[in-house]
Amino acid sequence: MNDVTPPEVGEERSVLIVDDDRPFLQRLARAMEARGFAVATAETVAEGLARVEAGAPAYAVVDMRLGDGTGLDVISALKKHRPGARAIVLTGYGNIATAVTAVKLGAVDYLAKPADADDVVAALFATGDHKPIPPENPMSADRVRWEHIQRVYELCGRNVSETARRLSMHRRTLQRILAKRAPR
Repeated sequence: MNDVTPPEVGEERSVLIVDDDRPFLQRLARAMEARGFAVATAETVAEGLARVEAGAPAYAVVDMRLGDGTGLDVISALKKHRPGARAIVLTGYGNIATAVTAVKLGAVDYLAKPADADDVVAALFATGDHKPIPPENPMSADRVRWEHIQRVYELCGRNVSETARRLSMHRRTLQRILAKRAPR
C-alpha cells in the first residue's frame, strides 16, 4: 500500500499537461478526465506558460524536453503563480542532474516515460514521507543504456562522431546501435 492522499472533496482538481507527443498527451488527458480532473493541455513551453498565466492549475504534468525549450520553465512559472501547486516531470531521458533541478524548482516527482495515469495520479497525490513503490514493468538495463545513448546523441546535435567520442565508444559500434530499434 502506498502513501497517497487524494484531494479532499471540493478541492480543486485542475491539471495542466504539457507534452509535445500528441498521442500520449491525448491519452493522458482522457485518463485524467476519467479520474475527475479538469484538464488543460499544451504542446509547447510557450503554450504551457500562457495556460499558467491565464489561471495556474492545482496540478501539472510536464514533459522535460519540448520542442521550444524545457518543461522546467513551466514548473518555475507555475510555482511563482501558485506556490502550493503540485507538479511532476515526465521524461524519456532521465538523469540525476535534471531530476535534482526539477525538484529544486518545485516538482514533487520525476517519472520516466512511458508512465500511465495511475502512476501520475499516485505521484501527484503522494505525501512527502512515502517511499515510491517499485514499478511493475521497469525499463530493462538494455533500454536504459539505449535511452542514454539516444540522449547524448541528441545533445550532440545528432553528430555520430562527437557522440561516439563523448561515450568513449567506437563510431561504427555506435552506428550499429543507432540503426537498431529500441530494446524493450
